[in-house]
Amino acid sequence: MENNDSFNGMSKDTFRQAVVNTLERRLFYIPSFKIYGGVAGFYDYGPPGCAIKSNVLAFWRQHFVLEEDMLEVDCPCITPEVVFKASGHVDKFTDLMVKDEKTGTCFRADHLLENHCNDTLEKDLSISSEKAAELKHILSVVGDLSAEQLGAKIKEYGIVAPDTKNPLSDPYPFNLMFATSIGPTGMSSGYMRPETAQGIFANFKDLYYYNGNKLPFAAAQIGQAFRNEISPRQGLLRVREFTLAEIEHFVDPDDKSHPKYSEVSDLEFLMLTSVDQETPDKAAKRLCLGDAVSEGIVNNQTLAYFIGRVYLFLTRLGIDEKRLRFRQHRPKEIAHYAADCWDAEIDSSYGWIECVGIADRSAYDLRAHTDKSGVALVAQEKFAEPKEVEKLVITPNKKELGLAFKGDQKLVTESLEAMNGKEAMEMKATLESNGEVDFEVCKLQKMVTIKKNMLSISKDKKREHQNIYTLPSKAGSPSKAVNEQLNVFRFPPLVAPIKCTVFPLVQKEQYEEVAKRISRALTAVGISNKKDVTGTSIGKRYARTDELGVPFAVTVDSTTSVTIRERDSRDQIRVNVDEVATVVKDVSEGRTTWADILQRYPAHTSASADADE
Repeated sequence: MENNDSFNGMSKDTFRQAVVNTLERRLFYIPSFKIYGGVAGFYDYGPPGCAIKSNVLAFWRQHFVLEEDMLEVDCPCITPEVVFKASGHVDKFTDLMVKDEKTGTCFRADHLLENHCNDTLEKDLSISSEKAAELKHILSVVGDLSAEQLGAKIKEYGIVAPDTKNPLSDPYPFNLMFATSIGPTGMSSGYMRPETAQGIFANFKDLYYYNGNKLPFAAAQIGQAFRNEISPRQGLLRVREFTLAEIEHFVDPDDKSHPKYSEVSDLEFLMLTSVDQETPDKAAKRLCLGDAVSEGIVNNQTLAYFIGRVYLFLTRLGIDEKRLRFRQHRPKEIAHYAADCWDAEIDSSYGWIECVGIADRSAYDLRAHTDKSGVALVAQEKFAEPKEVEKLVITPNKKELGLAFKGDQKLVTESLEAMNGKEAMEMKATLESNGEVDFEVCKLQKMVTIKKNMLSISKDKKREHQNIYTLPSKAGSPSKAVNEQLNVFRFPPLVAPIKCTVFPLVQKEQYEEVAKRISRALTAVGISNKKDVTGTSIGKRYARTDELGVPFAVTVDSTTSVTIRERDSRDQIRVNVDEVATVVKDVSEGRTTWADILQRYPAHTSASADADE
C-alpha cells in the first residue's frame, strides 16, 4: 500500500516537474520578486492559489475551531527574545549546517547525507544488499544523528559540495529564527516567530479565565511563521515564510480521556509505530485507532482523538488514504518532555512529507513560561473533601551538574526533571545502593553518569484542598477574579466573533442534552456558538455574552421549544428546538431582520429574567 515508485505512470521527478510547471504557469504560485531574480524560500500565491488557501483555512476553522468549540487567538509575528529564551528556541531551534570550505556556500548536513543515500540506492546498480541495507538504515535515522555522527558519515561517504565538489566543513548548529529588533534604539531584541504556539501558552491564564476557569479547553491560531531555512528546497514544502495553523489542547494530566473519543475510535488507517521503525523497510500497517490506544501504542484517548480528527480533515480535503500515514516518533527522536508524538505524513513525489504534528507535550511550555515570567500558568480544581496526596519532588543540584556536564547541564537537568515517578524512584534506589547510575539523555543521544550528590529525589505527603493542573503546587494560586464589567459591544451579527450562546436555564440533564443538540445544529450550518453550563443566574450569563458582543442567546427551558434573545433590544421570542439554527443563521447572514423575526414568532416575556438582569 505504500508503493510510491510511480505517479500516474510517471517517475517521481517527471511527475513533480509536470505539476510544478502547471502550477506556476496557471499562477497558483510563483517565486516572489521574480523580476529581481527571486529569493530562495519565498513564494507568492496567485488568484487560484489564494482561493484554495482560503478554502482550506475556512474548512480548518469549521472542522476544528467551530466543531471542537475552541478559543481562537491572533498573536504578533514579532516576539520578544525573552519568550523564546523561556521556550528553548534560542538555544535549541537549530539545524546542522556545513559550508563549502572554499566558497562559503551553506548546506544542510542531513540533506546532503539523504541525497547521497537516495542517489546511491536509485542509480548504483552494482550496490550490494548489505550496503543497500546500511543506506536505508541511515535514511531511517538521519534525523537522530548528532553533529559528530553526521560529520563522520559525510567523511566516510566522501560527500562534497554539490556544484563545486569542494570539501565541506564539520557540521555545526545554525539557529533558524529570523532575528530583529523592537523599537528605534535597537536595544530590545526579538525574533520572527517560527511557530504560533508560544503566543497561546503566554495567554494561557487569560484563556483559562475566559473559559470559566475550567479544563479541558483548546486554543487555536492561524498565522504567519518564519524559518530561516539553510537551503530551501522542495517548492512550497520548505520555505522561509508560511501560514501555520496550530492547536493547543489543555487537559487534566490525570484524566486524558475524551468525551468524543468514541466518534473516532473505529477509524482504521496506516500507522507506523516506533517499534516497527526498528526494522528497515518495514511498511506502515492499517490499525484501528481504538486498538492502538487499548494496546498502549497511542498514549491516551485525547491524543488519539486528535489523530483521528486530523485523519478526517486530511482525507476530506482529498488526500488519498493510501498515501497517508501516521508515524510515531522514535525514542531518540521524541522530545524529552513529550509522552507521545505522531506525524501525519503524505507520500508525495518528494517521498514521505510531514504535514501535521500531534504531540502530548505535558506541561513543559507552561512550566517554562511560569519560571521565566514569574506568573503562575496553572489550572485548579477544588476537592469536595481534602485529600492526602503524594508529590514527587526532583531537586537537581545545579552546581554539581554544571561542574560535571558544563554546556550540557541544561539538557541533563531537563531530562532529570522530566522523569516519571517510577523512573525517579528506581534511580533513587540505585543511587542509594551504588552511589551512581547510568542515565540516558535523549537530546544528547548518549548515556551519562549521575552521582548521588547531583540531585535529591523524594515523595512528600500533603493534604490538599484543590488539585493544581499543569504545574507543580509550588507555582502558587491565581488571584481571585474581579467583578465582571457590564459593557456591551454591539457588533452586527455578520461580524460578531460568536453569533450565538446556548444556555440551559437550570442544570438538568434533559436541558443540557437539548443545548448540545442546538449547538451541533448551529455548528453544522456554520454559526459560531458557545455553550454556557456554569449554572450561574441567567441574567449574569446574558451580561457576560453581551460584553463579548454576542447578538443572540438561546435559553433552553423545555425540551420542545426555547427562547431566543436579541442583544440590543433584549426582546425574546419562542421557537421550536428544530428551528433555532435556521432562525439564527438567516438573521446573522442578513437574509432577514430581527424585526421580521418578531413578526413571525410569538414573543416571550419573563419577569424573573428581567429582574435577574
